[in-house]
Amino acid sequence: MRSSSATEAQVRRLLTAAGQAPSVHNTQPWRFDVLHGELLSLSADLDRRLPVSDPRGRSMHVSCGAALLNLRLAARTAGARPALRLLPESEDDPYLLAVVHLAKREPAGRRTRELYDLIPLRHTCREPFDERRLPSEVMAALRTAASREGATLIFLGRHAAAQTLEQVAIAEEELAADLDYRAELAAWTMRRARYDGVPLASHGPRPLTDPPPIRDYGAHDHSMAFEARPQLAVLTTPGNRPLDWLVAGQALQRTLLTAARYGVSASFLNQPLDLRDMRRRTDPHHRRGHPQMIIRLGYGPQVTATPRRPVGDLRLPT
Repeated sequence: MRSSSATEAQVRRLLTAAGQAPSVHNTQPWRFDVLHGELLSLSADLDRRLPVSDPRGRSMHVSCGAALLNLRLAARTAGARPALRLLPESEDDPYLLAVVHLAKREPAGRRTRELYDLIPLRHTCREPFDERRLPSEVMAALRTAASREGATLIFLGRHAAAQTLEQVAIAEEELAADLDYRAELAAWTMRRARYDGVPLASHGPRPLTDPPPIRDYGAHDHSMAFEARPQLAVLTTPGNRPLDWLVAGQALQRTLLTAARYGVSASFLNQPLDLRDMRRRTDPHHRRGHPQMIIRLGYGPQVTATPRRPVGDLRLPT
C-alpha cells in the first residue's frame, strides 16, 4: 500500500483474502467498497442472509467478522496497519458493518505473514478425525488467538463434550422437523455448488458414530465411523450484540488460522445456537461469556475448498 490511494490490484488482493473466510453454509454474506483513498468498507449482503435460521443476523455478522480478519491480515502483509471502525453510522448504507483505514505504514511480523499464507489452505473438514488429543501447547495457542480479538475459547472436558454432543443431536432433530429450515438448508447445500454453498463433496460421510459429531446436510455418498471422543471448544464473547458478533468472527478466524498452523482441522456444531436464534430463546449465558460458536477440533485429512464467489462480485454496485 505505497501510494496515497489503494490501486485496483491492491484492492483485489485484499478482497481475495477476505472472500476466502468461512461463513455459515458458505453463504459469503459480505460486500466491500472503496470509499475513497485508502478507506474500505465492509457491508452485509442481505440477499445472502438466512432469514429462517439466522433471524437476528448473528451468524451473518460472525461470518463477516471472519472476512474482516482476513482483510486485516492481507493489509498488514502489504505494509499497512489497518485501523477499524466497527458498526459506524451511515445514512447511505444501513448495512455497513466496518470501515477500514489503511493509510498508516508498518511492516508485518513473521506470525502475521504466516497466518496470511494459511488463508487459502484453511478449509472446514467434516471428515473423521483421528484419536490424537490436542497437545496443551496447541490448546494454549488457540486460546491466545481468540483472546487477541476479544473473545474466549473454552475447551470442553470429556463430560461437558458428551453433554454438548447430545444437545447438538437434540437440536438437529428439532431443526429437521422445521420445513422452512429444511428448505433454507437445501438451498445452500446443493450437490454441485459453483460459487457458494456447500457442495456434496464437502458434506462429509454419514457418521456411524452416535451422536454424530458433524452437521447433517442430508446427502452423503458413504458412511464412516468418527473419532470416539470428539474434542470440542466453545467460542464466547462478553456480550451478545452485533458488535460482539463481529468480534466473534474475527476471533474465530484467527483461531482457525492458528489451528491450521499446527495442522489442526476444524468443523462446526452450531445447531443449538441456530435453534436458540430461531426460537428467540434466552441466551444460555456462561459465566465466561455468551456462546457464539461450537467448534470440533482434531487431526483430519486434507479436504478441498468450498466454492468461492468471483472477486468482482464482492464489490458493492456503483
